[in-house]
Amino acid sequence: MSRRLAAPGASAAPETAAPDVETSSEGYARRFAGPVGAWFLAVQARLTLALLSPWPGARVLDVGGGHAQLTGPLVDAGYAVTVYGSSGVCSARVRPWIDDGRARFEVGSLEPLDAGDGAFDVVLSYRLLPHVERWRALVAELCRVARRAVLVDYPTRRSLNAVALPLLALKRGVEGDTRAFTVLADAEVRAAFEASGFAATAREPEFALPMALHRALGMAPFSRAAEGLGAAVGLRRALGSPVILRAERRG
Repeated sequence: MSRRLAAPGASAAPETAAPDVETSSEGYARRFAGPVGAWFLAVQARLTLALLSPWPGARVLDVGGGHAQLTGPLVDAGYAVTVYGSSGVCSARVRPWIDDGRARFEVGSLEPLDAGDGAFDVVLSYRLLPHVERWRALVAELCRVARRAVLVDYPTRRSLNAVALPLLALKRGVEGDTRAFTVLADAEVRAAFEASGFAATAREPEFALPMALHRALGMAPFSRAAEGLGAAVGLRRALGSPVILRAERRG
């Protein structure tokens, strides 16, 4: 079962802005500043490009991708990238690639997506699923638009996120503006894809230890070594989070 978490002391009122507006902001980008943040993004890009390798040069729609965390790596790898946001303000961080014609930006609602059935080969959606109340409906839309595959990331119950409430005070202290988020069970995410005719074909956890802990330590070499050890002993694969899940259309 999924579980909605909020930082201690945070308001229980629903968020009014679409979640991709927040992740497209300069404030959000500052969470990934410095050596530790650069290492986070390098790990994410490496795993994503490996999962996309069966479809070189594919047409990729990055839903909620105004954070621009993947725009550069995807463009540099030869993918035809369209970033999709719920507001025009979500284009700010991807503007360098838009202005020189290496990527496109489209504005539309998150539910439903303003794109045709199978309009893109692959659809990505990172930093979005755990912040959307109707996340199953979002998964269905991602699948509708994708001809071949969908990649999403999410915090999994098979991790330290399962006991995330005590860690949220640390997370909020490090990040300053932590939002409520949903911790998802792998089985229910897979079931949501199955309901849309997609089957999970790869699962890649990113980090064995919580990202907030790495941020708090602020020592990228130590974090890389700790995560290398965690991967070597199987901890990352068994308990790592967030998870990047790839699902492919059946048939």
